[in-house]
Amino acid sequence: MYFSKDNAVTAEMIAERALFHLKYSRGKTLQVATDFDKFWSFAHVVRDLVIDGFTATQEEYLQKDVKRVYYLSMEFLIGKLLERNVLALDILKPSIEALKKLDIDLSTVIQMDIEAGLGNGGLGRLAACFLDSMASMELPAYGYGLRYEHGIFRQEFEDGWQQERPDNWLELGYPWEMVRPEYTMPVFVYGRVENISDTRRGKQPVWTDWQMFKAVPYDIPMIGFQTNTVNMLRLWSARADEGFRLDVFNQGDYVRAVEEKNWAENVTKVLYPSDNTHAGQELRLIQEYFLVSCSVRDIVRRHEKKHSDLRDFAEKNAVQMNDTHPALAVAELMRIFCDEYEMPWDNAWEITTKTCAYTNHTLLPEALETWPVELINRVLPRHLQIIYEINHRFLQRVEMAHPGNSELIQKVSLIEENGHRSVRMANLAVVGSHAVNGVAGLHSKLLRERVMPEMSELYPNKFINVTNGITHRRWLLKCNPELSALITDKIGSGWIHNLKELTKLEPLATDKAFQKEFMAIKRRNKEALGKMIENDLHIPIHPDSLFDVQVKRLHMYKRQLLSTMYLITLYQRIKANPKMDILPRTFVFAAKAAPGYHLAKRLIKLINSVAVVVNHDPDVAGRLKVVFLPDYNVSLAEKIIPAADLSEQISTAGKEASGTGNMKLSLNGALTIGTWDGANIEIAQHVGEENIFIFGHREEELHALAQNSYNPWTYYDNDQELQHVLEAIRVNSFDPSQPALFMDLFDDLTRHGDPFFYMADYRLYLDAQEKVEALFRQPEAWAEKSILNVARMGWFSSDRTINEYAEKIWGIKPISIPDTE
Repeated sequence: MYFSKDNAVTAEMIAERALFHLKYSRGKTLQVATDFDKFWSFAHVVRDLVIDGFTATQEEYLQKDVKRVYYLSMEFLIGKLLERNVLALDILKPSIEALKKLDIDLSTVIQMDIEAGLGNGGLGRLAACFLDSMASMELPAYGYGLRYEHGIFRQEFEDGWQQERPDNWLELGYPWEMVRPEYTMPVFVYGRVENISDTRRGKQPVWTDWQMFKAVPYDIPMIGFQTNTVNMLRLWSARADEGFRLDVFNQGDYVRAVEEKNWAENVTKVLYPSDNTHAGQELRLIQEYFLVSCSVRDIVRRHEKKHSDLRDFAEKNAVQMNDTHPALAVAELMRIFCDEYEMPWDNAWEITTKTCAYTNHTLLPEALETWPVELINRVLPRHLQIIYEINHRFLQRVEMAHPGNSELIQKVSLIEENGHRSVRMANLAVVGSHAVNGVAGLHSKLLRERVMPEMSELYPNKFINVTNGITHRRWLLKCNPELSALITDKIGSGWIHNLKELTKLEPLATDKAFQKEFMAIKRRNKEALGKMIENDLHIPIHPDSLFDVQVKRLHMYKRQLLSTMYLITLYQRIKANPKMDILPRTFVFAAKAAPGYHLAKRLIKLINSVAVVVNHDPDVAGRLKVVFLPDYNVSLAEKIIPAADLSEQISTAGKEASGTGNMKLSLNGALTIGTWDGANIEIAQHVGEENIFIFGHREEELHALAQNSYNPWTYYDNDQELQHVLEAIRVNSFDPSQPALFMDLFDDLTRHGDPFFYMADYRLYLDAQEKVEALFRQPEAWAEKSILNVARMGWFSSDRTINEYAEKIWGIKPISIPDTE
């Protein structure tokens, strides 16, 4: 196979194959080929090299009848794959040589690569890291997701306001996918349930009068890093059962002729359709069921290739539900087992719960999904019956163990009875799984103690922790090649396969020569980012300023507004004393706000308004720069993260489940300023609290404040700088022509009770930023801490995370794929 030392891939082989694809895949000669033609041809060369491994891997899994894990997620932010795949195949040098022979520059074709719009933020990027690790660790695994025609929106700014544009990522085709029409699955929705007599089993519920459409799978190979394993991500695309009604068209009703086609294709049209309307809410539910239905059917189909029945289904299959979006997998498995295979309920339930596991990603009550009973009954009537039956049997067991405890029954029930009746998807996922994990130590603790204490008491052994991790093969090796080369030069390449080997860098943290090399690379990364900012936004950036970076999904609990308040504070200090000695800083923001999240979108406008004023005020004299980079995605993150000096991880304590951006930034040598929250805690424990800037009230302190009628005005009244900052927001001193523009933000921090404790943490945050400034003025001390951050991040590899899942939850083992002839 392609990794065999006796069958090395040469530049001549790559060049020959590239010309083949240029002619036979693109119909071009080299003389008339465009850059896109060259990209497409080279991408297909790389894909060709993967196919032997892809088929060999699937064949080995089938022949050895291994247990496999299926990772169900509504998001997979896989980023661009070309460069990542070249590195995974270990063909970088021959690729450069081959393309040079054809007068093609590798960096040019890499820039042409297409970024799949399959996710929104951390949830999807985590899923992508996990696919990388599962393949690299030779674990039999599959990802299941949706092939959104338009993924997360493309963000633009108009007069500082976020504007959402369609992300047409499939417009030019996608070279990494392979359509599999032979595995198309039917999906059923709507209809009703009838009780029909069966001669053997008496009256049985039968789902009838449903509407059917189809799920067409597209496979994307997931290449293990320099191993023979090539797993796959299977994405489902919705199609109408009968796409075009020729009879209706011939009658002149052109709209109705394509009505069914348009309805079906809407299911995978966009990532997370807005649920602000009943139609949008219904579409989102259908979308979630669509993922579950075709994936579960596909898993059963694959199982039946080697097994005549389903009795050992749980011994051969593990289904991991990434958040509550795929929670309907519990009901769907039960429906298939009971209705289609006529399995007794108790047997079906035992298999289902042994198969399924659930990862919780949030502590925010509003983010724990619920669906109105009326909506599920209309869309999935049989599934609602099954959920009711699950709930009935579950509550019977609770009543037997805790007789007369009606409050407990109310809290753990799968059905929310207050006001409009709703199905609690998190409760369904917990009851229907054998393992429930949080994604950081504090998060898992709060999940048990604050979010689901009753469930935790009922299932004390079910709740566990598996702290998130990241794939260093993308977030260091790929995105920071100079630093990667320096590390390899000093400690060897073993760290690429085992990130814990980075600890060998620790003795070099005080080595002046190494510090100089290390910080020179950081400066070049800053220069590259600064050049991109100047080219795109026409804002000149000085690379010697402190790059203060906050890049993540925009949400009030993540507290981008707190950074903005600090920025306004610095600006007001300069206005009061233009000659003051202040550390030059470049504030870099990048974030998307959900289209319906109006407060977050107003915050984007505030940051951009502040930027216009600060960047052009002669009193500032360039000492502060504010940049909000539009359309944050994986590719942009790969440019920002290696250039960051300071990593802002300042969420309200107890609100961030884990975070993974904090890990990526620290791995690339940024120092963290953060609250005692999520994975910040474990980062502090591993890199040393003296090498991180922790500030703010801890979760238990904020909980006590909330219990004792927290009053934000107390902090307002006792802090003059805070008053001035809030007054600037209230009256919009950045654009006096629109004085009430940011009143909603002011009200959220004051009259509406400051739900995320900005006021309580403001002064503590400023104090921590003073420590940052003092340290940055000591370059050698800063360099030492930066190097120690890199050296001590080995534990945060997604390889470690996946190993924990494999051992604690899935019960799967690596299987080596032999070389092919």
